[in-house]
Amino acid sequence: MATLKRSDSIADNMPEAFKQSRYHMKKCFAKYIEKGRRTMKLQQLLDEMENVIDDQVERTRVLEGLLGDIWFSIQEAVVNPPYVAFSIRPSPGFWEYVKVNSANLSVEGITAADYLKFKEMIYDEDWANDANALEVDFGAFDFSVPHLTLSSSIGNGIGFVSKFLTSKLSGRLENAQPLVDYLLSLNHQGEKLMINETLGTVGKLQMALIVAEVYLSGLAKDTPYQNFEISFKEWGFEKGWGDTAERVKETMRCLSEVLQAPDPISMENFFSRLPTVFNVVIFSPHGYFGQADVLGLPDTGGQVVYILDQVKALEEELLLRIKQQGLMNVKPQIVVVTRLIPDARGTKCDQELEAIDGTKYSNILRVPFLVENRVLRQWVSRFDVYPYIEKFTQEATAKILDLMEGKPDLIIGNYTDGNLAATLMAGKLGVTQATIAHALEKTKYEDSDVKWKELDAKYHFPCQFMADTVAMNATDFIIASTYQEIAGSKDRPGQYESHSAFTLPGLCRVVSGVNRNRVDSRSFNSAIEELLYSKVVNGEHIGYLEDKKKPIIFSMARLDTVKNLSGLTEWYGKNKRLRGLVNLVIVGGFFDPNKSKDREEMAEIKKMHELIEKYQLKGQIRWIAAQTDRKRNGELYRCIADSKGAFVQPALYEAFGLTVIEAMNCGLPTFATNQGGPAEIIVDGISGFHIDPKNGDESSKIIADFFERCKVDPGHWNKYSLEGLKRINECYTWKIYAYKLLNMGGMYSFWRQLNKEQKLAKQRYIELFYNLKFRELVKKVPIPTEEDQTPVSNPAARTQSGASMKRTQTRLQKYELQTRIANFFGSCNKGTHIIFFLLAGFLELKL
Repeated sequence: MATLKRSDSIADNMPEAFKQSRYHMKKCFAKYIEKGRRTMKLQQLLDEMENVIDDQVERTRVLEGLLGDIWFSIQEAVVNPPYVAFSIRPSPGFWEYVKVNSANLSVEGITAADYLKFKEMIYDEDWANDANALEVDFGAFDFSVPHLTLSSSIGNGIGFVSKFLTSKLSGRLENAQPLVDYLLSLNHQGEKLMINETLGTVGKLQMALIVAEVYLSGLAKDTPYQNFEISFKEWGFEKGWGDTAERVKETMRCLSEVLQAPDPISMENFFSRLPTVFNVVIFSPHGYFGQADVLGLPDTGGQVVYILDQVKALEEELLLRIKQQGLMNVKPQIVVVTRLIPDARGTKCDQELEAIDGTKYSNILRVPFLVENRVLRQWVSRFDVYPYIEKFTQEATAKILDLMEGKPDLIIGNYTDGNLAATLMAGKLGVTQATIAHALEKTKYEDSDVKWKELDAKYHFPCQFMADTVAMNATDFIIASTYQEIAGSKDRPGQYESHSAFTLPGLCRVVSGVNRNRVDSRSFNSAIEELLYSKVVNGEHIGYLEDKKKPIIFSMARLDTVKNLSGLTEWYGKNKRLRGLVNLVIVGGFFDPNKSKDREEMAEIKKMHELIEKYQLKGQIRWIAAQTDRKRNGELYRCIADSKGAFVQPALYEAFGLTVIEAMNCGLPTFATNQGGPAEIIVDGISGFHIDPKNGDESSKIIADFFERCKVDPGHWNKYSLEGLKRINECYTWKIYAYKLLNMGGMYSFWRQLNKEQKLAKQRYIELFYNLKFRELVKKVPIPTEEDQTPVSNPAARTQSGASMKRTQTRLQKYELQTRIANFFGSCNKGTHIIFFLLAGFLELKL
C-alpha cells in the first residue's frame, strides 16, 4: 500500500489518497461542511468521521496507507463551504497548505497567505477581502542565507553557521579577508587584541603565523606570554592568543587550519578561543527578580532560578577563558537588568544594585518603570508591561554604559519583555544579541491569534506576539533548551513553529514570521542501526560486528596522536579477554590517508589500518568516519547505551572532555584518561573510571573487569550509568551551557559582520513594523493611576551624578554614531566610504 514520502507534495498525493475510499471521503466532507464556517482540529475530524463510518474495521481500513499518513499529519482544518482548507505538517518544521472542494474532492495547493485569508473569513470577512491588508513577510530578507534542509539540523544553528562560514571563506586566498578584518576589529576597551594593522592581509597573517609557530616551538610549553609579548607585537600580534607558549601555539595552529583549508569543526574550535565576550547584559524585566524571598510572588518562578544559575556558570567560564587567553588584567562583568519595584513586599526589589551571591563580577541592576515623569510603584503583570519597555530600555542603556564604562559584548533577552528590551538595546549599540523565549504564550492559548479581540482586554496578545516576532527576527541567535522546544514532536508542533505563519485579523497577517526551515524527517534509530551493524560496504564505515549481542565500547574524537584512538584499538587487539566480552566502535577521521591534509592524521589513518590487519579485528571492530551531525551523534551515544556498552576516552591529554560529559549525560558508563579535565569530571570508581593512557594493558584490564562483573551482576552497569548521570546533573550541565553560549556569542558576532547588508535591510523592516504597528498597539494597554506612582526625583530611582550622566550621554551618542557609520558602510560603495570616513571622524571629535 502506498505511503507518503518526504519528497512527495501533499497537493499531488491527496487526490490519489482519496481514491482509496472516495465514497467514504465524500460523505465525510459533506459532514464537515454541514455546520458552515468553522475551524476544526484533527480530533474533531476523526470524531465526525466516526459518525459517518461507524464500522471500526472499515474506518481503520480507510485510514491505512497514504490517506492515513496525510490525515494524521493535519494540524487544522478551516471550513468555508464548499471548501475545506487544511494546514498539514508531514514532518517537524515542514508545512503545506491545501484546499479541497467537498463536491468533487478536487485538491489545490495554496500558500500560507492564502490559507490565512481563508481562515480570516470566519473571524473578519472584511479584513480577509481587503486587498491592502497588511502582510508581514520577514522571510523576504533571508535571501542570501541557505536554509536548513534536514530535521536533524534543527537545534544545531551554530553547526549550520560554521558550515556556511566555511563555504564563504574557502577557495581563493582573498575569500578569508573578512576573517582578517574581523580579527583586526577585536579589542577590549580600546586595547587591540589578536592582531594589529601590520597583519592586515591574509598573506601577511599566514606568513607571520608560520614564523611565530617556529619561534614558539623553541620555548618551553609553560613559558608565560609576557616573556615573548614584545617580539610578538613587533610581528603584528597582540594579546589574546593564550597565556602560555603551548596555548598560543594551539590557537595559532587553529587559525592556520582555518585559513588554509577551513572546515566546520576547526572553525568552531578557533572561534571558541577568540577573546570576543567580556561584558554581558541579561534582561528579565517582569516579576520580582531577586535572590531571596521572591519565588511564588506574581510572575516570579523558574526564570529567576534559571538566570541566577546561568550567571554563575557564565562568569566561571568567562574567567577561565580570560585566563587561558592571557588577559590577566581583564575582569568580566555580567549585569542582570530587571525592574526596580518600590512596593517590594519585603524583598530587595527596591534596591538599585545588588551583587549576585557566589560571583565576583556579577550584579543585578534594577531600573524603574516610568510613566511620564513618575516611577510606577506596584507590580505589573507580564501581560501589561509593554507601555514601559521602551523608556525602561533607554534608562537601562544609559546606566549600563556608565556601569561597564563601555558597550557590552553580548545582550541576552529572556521571555517576551526581556527579548524586546534586548532588541532595542542591541539595535541602539550594534551589539550581538541572543534570545531565550522560555515560553511563547501563543502555544499556551489555543486560537489566541485569530481570537485576539476576545482576549485583548486581559492579555494584550497582539503586543506579545508582535514583540516576540520582532525580537526573534532581530536577534543573532536563539537559545532553546530542547529539540522539542523548537520542532516539537511528530504529532505536536514546537513553540517556535507557531510563529512561522499566523494572523491577527484586523491588524496584520504574518505570512513568514520566524524562519520556517523546510526539513526532512528521518528515523535515527534505523539509521544508527545501519551505521553500527550493516555489512554493506560504503564510504562511511569499515569493518563489521559479527556478534550483535555483545555490548559495545565506543570512542569518538579527531584522529590524531593526542586523542589516541589508535592506542585504544591496540589495547583492544592485544586483550583477548576484552575482545571476548565486547565489540569496539571507533568514530573519527577518514579511511583514505590521501583525503587528509594533516600529516599526523595521515599517519594515524595508516596505523589504524595496520592494527586492524595485525590483530585480525574485522568482525569485532566498526570504524566509522568522522561525524558532524551532533543530533545523530547523540542518538549514537544512546543506542550504545541501549546495548549496555560504555564510552572510552583514551586521550594522552584532554583539557576539558566534552565527549566525556556527553557520554555520561546519555547514561553510558565512562572510562576516561586521567590526564586533564576528565580526571575532574569523573570521580574514579564512583561515577566512572580513570584510565592511564600510557599503560594500555592496565587500562584494558580495568574495562574487561567491569564487563566481566556486569555479566554476573546486571545491576553493576546500572549503578555506574546512574552515578554518571548524577555527577553531570550536579556539576556540569551549566558548565556545558556556558561553554556553548559563549561559543555562539563569538561565532555569531562574526556572522553578523559578514552579513551586515542583509542584517541592515531586515533591521529597517523591523523598525518600520515596530514604529507603525507595535507602538500603536502599546498605547491601548491601560496605565495605573497616579496614586500608584512616585515622582521621578525619588533617590532610589536616580543615583547617577550630573557629571556621570553627561559622560553616559556622550558615550551613548558615540555608540549610536558608530552603529550608524557601520550601517552606512554596509550599504555604500568604496568611494562613498572615504568621504564618509572623514565626516565621521569630524563628528566623533565634536562629541
